[in-house]
Amino acid sequence: MTVPVTDFAASPLAQLAGLEFAKGHGTGNDFVLVADPDGLRDIGAEQAAALCDRHLGIGADGLIRAVRSEHLPEGRELLAEDAAAVWFMDYRNADGSVSEMCGNGVRVFVEFLLDQGLAELAQGEVLPVGTRAGIKRVERREGGFAVDMGPWGFIHPAQAEEDAGDSLVTADGLDVARPALSVTMGNPHTVVALAADSELARLRLFESPSVEPLPPNGTNVEFVVPAEPLVREGIGNISMRVHERGVGETQSCGTGACAAAVAIRHWAGRGAPNRWDVRVPGGTVGVAFVTGPEGAEHVELSGPAVIVARGTLG
Repeated sequence: MTVPVTDFAASPLAQLAGLEFAKGHGTGNDFVLVADPDGLRDIGAEQAAALCDRHLGIGADGLIRAVRSEHLPEGRELLAEDAAAVWFMDYRNADGSVSEMCGNGVRVFVEFLLDQGLAELAQGEVLPVGTRAGIKRVERREGGFAVDMGPWGFIHPAQAEEDAGDSLVTADGLDVARPALSVTMGNPHTVVALAADSELARLRLFESPSVEPLPPNGTNVEFVVPAEPLVREGIGNISMRVHERGVGETQSCGTGACAAAVAIRHWAGRGAPNRWDVRVPGGTVGVAFVTGPEGAEHVELSGPAVIVARGTLG
């Protein structure tokens, strides 16, 4: 198909006329994907925002450009760490800002590489992918992919250990500011626990929630409701909505699901499970806590990835 853009000649997209793209999603978190193996298409912030515009562009939560790692400074650094990380996921949020990575996006990125014939991956095999949050190793599984998201951490470790939270979050639909816990998954997250699904449903996340104090690079904000009972058959269960920095509310957020599981497991205390199902508006993703190759605790994210369309801009 060909996607027309209103007043195309005056649009930031005019320089991208003829650009081939795909559209994909992971549990409703959707992306425009572009194959640029030789790094010849420098898609800037304004053009990325125009591509992701849901009214005047293609529409997406973010833009993913597939570039061979050797063509980017960040990618070359990662190749020195692992020569097999030949592909780099160059990711921008819907507002055009550069982001470290995206948990749902990296699964869709690998599905896109397979769809385009740029990589091969049998079930059970692992593909290392370069991102601005380091190398992410993606395993192909039945029904989707599992990603080793690497180690997690608290943004403010001292406050986290005191169980007092490290910030207060105000959002449209909350009666009062709520305590929150800030977690890094390579990108920043602030997690708020709510008492009931009705509270989650009342939230109006058109505007960015207020976080005080705000982490230095901004933050994604997750609102989470633990299930009752929390654990069923050894698996923790939570529901989540998220406001992503530079995007707004999305149907899903992979790193956000990981951060939510980290926070709820921390609050649940000793005996909390290491496997979690996280329900988001776009579906369900799995989160597991595993031991990484260096002995540190890593977070694994699993879920589907789907390519839904291919087209040419113009």
